[in-house]
Amino acid sequence: MSDREDVEAGPADDLLREADLRVLGRIASASNATLLCELGDTGERCVYKPVRGEAPLWDFPDGTLAGREVASYLVSEALGFGVVPPTVLRDGPVGPGMVQRWIDSREETDGDETDGDETDGDETDGDETVDTPDLVDIFDDGSVPDGYLPVVTGLVDDRSAPDGYREVVLAHADDERLWRMAVLDVLINNADRKGGHVIDGANGRVYGVDHGICLHAEPKLRTVLWGWAGRRAPDALVAPVAALADRPRDLVALRELITRAEVDALVRRARAFVAHPVMPQPSSRRPIPWPPF
Repeated sequence: MSDREDVEAGPADDLLREADLRVLGRIASASNATLLCELGDTGERCVYKPVRGEAPLWDFPDGTLAGREVASYLVSEALGFGVVPPTVLRDGPVGPGMVQRWIDSREETDGDETDGDETDGDETDGDETVDTPDLVDIFDDGSVPDGYLPVVTGLVDDRSAPDGYREVVLAHADDERLWRMAVLDVLINNADRKGGHVIDGANGRVYGVDHGICLHAEPKLRTVLWGWAGRRAPDALVAPVAALADRPRDLVALRELITRAEVDALVRRARAFVAHPVMPQPSSRRPIPWPPF
């Protein structure tokens, strides 16, 4: 289950650290200042989140979110999971911040090499367009497709329905690539795994982004990936966690990004997961980030 051999190596990180950042625009949907940039004249893009653009949070110290993004990437790399795009901490046009490689999604690139009419990102079967659900998606109650795990049922407004609403189900794919992300989220104590933070990459890999509110010492796990709750994690995912738990010195570099108490809490979570490698059950205190996308 490891994508380690596919992870971009040192030169990619060097480009992120050293190339000039040319701001192309701002991603308006983000809660913190998030700038889309070009890396020098390479034509490659990245996301730049300056520390000065971070919105204050009551439970995370000010000015620490960029460091948490980088620390989450380093943990993913130490595990060999490769589910976080290359991420570095560096100076930029508006000061220090997090810089992360931009990942093209499968949806963005579908139709780029079509023969005939464009398909708007949907797969085609002859003349018929087939909608492909996202890895995390919302379905009408009773229509969750095979290979998807229900997470929670809710109601949405629907004036065409007799009662003015209809039941829907939030579900995610039973996909081994998401398994890696779910295990990583347990370890880094991700407080904000939304469906929109899961990218189905054009290269066939799955990536998670937006790890600014992770690695708190206190329990904070909030995620849309609860489909495996109560199930034992595959041995192929437990083994790298066990290796990491046995060599905490490999995490010393994280102390430049998060506190020692938070690094120690990460090690405790890893050891607890190895001792009982079962995916946790959601708590009653806001287990899903809102909105979920």
